Amino acid sequence: MRSSKARRNMGGALSLALLATGTAAYGQEEREERAPRRTRIALGPQLVPSFPGSDSVSVRPLIDVARARGDDPFPFEAPDESSGPIVARSNGWQFGVAFGVEGKRSRNDTDGVLPKVGFTVELGGFVQYEVAPAFRLRTEFRQGLGGHKGLIGTVSADYVARDGDQWLFSIGPRATFANGRYNRAYFGISDETAATSGLSPYRADGGLQAVGAATGFLYQLTPRWGIYSYAKYDRLVGDPGRSPVVRNFGSRNQLSGGVALSYTFR
Repeated sequence: MRSSKARRNMGGALSLALLATGTAAYGQEEREERAPRRTRIALGPQLVPSFPGSDSVSVRPLIDVARARGDDPFPFEAPDESSGPIVARSNGWQFGVAFGVEGKRSRNDTDGVLPKVGFTVELGGFVQYEVAPAFRLRTEFRQGLGGHKGLIGTVSADYVARDGDQWLFSIGPRATFANGRYNRAYFGISDETAATSGLSPYRADGGLQAVGAATGFLYQLTPRWGIYSYAKYDRLVGDPGRSPVVRNFGSRNQLSGGVALSYTFR
């Protein structure tokens, strides 16, 4: 009898402990869900190649928006990745939408020799995997809607060092791929263009387009104000790197970078 009663008491105590644990976990999740969101917005100028393969740069706005809940640090985003929401997560994997734009190339950019390439909106998706808190892999592909009408993608890796939201430093290699339609828009020379320009016809096929690296740095000056900056270098390779377009009107070295002031809304 004593043994049976002891078992019943132990079972009751275990049930109460499980109930208390479940209630505490639910309460913690509810508190986390109710924790207010913070939003950080960075705005400033950046210098980017005027068009793929260009030897000149253009000034464009540098905009970054990050959101976090409660005291959680803002999630890491590489400075050169496309914007777009995450739509699914699973065991370190993240899947989402990638949205980008590419500036136009006018005839004046090539002394009236090459045809223009219109401003392009690019839409696609990304997959990224957090190997460790300090190491992330990502790939994204985007289809041009209008303009170059081609497909372009990147594969990247980033090492991330940070002290919460006080500062963050990232660096990693990049590889850019494009299909034939994209490369021919910017790096090819058609028979018709060759006949009027004096350049030899050149068919740029798809494949590896560029290799390089990107680095970013964020520093919080006050609880609300901070600095956001980045720098990136790409080297054109493959058919784009060998193109007469680049040799006559551009450069294989593609540099970009920017600095912005950030403000955190609480």
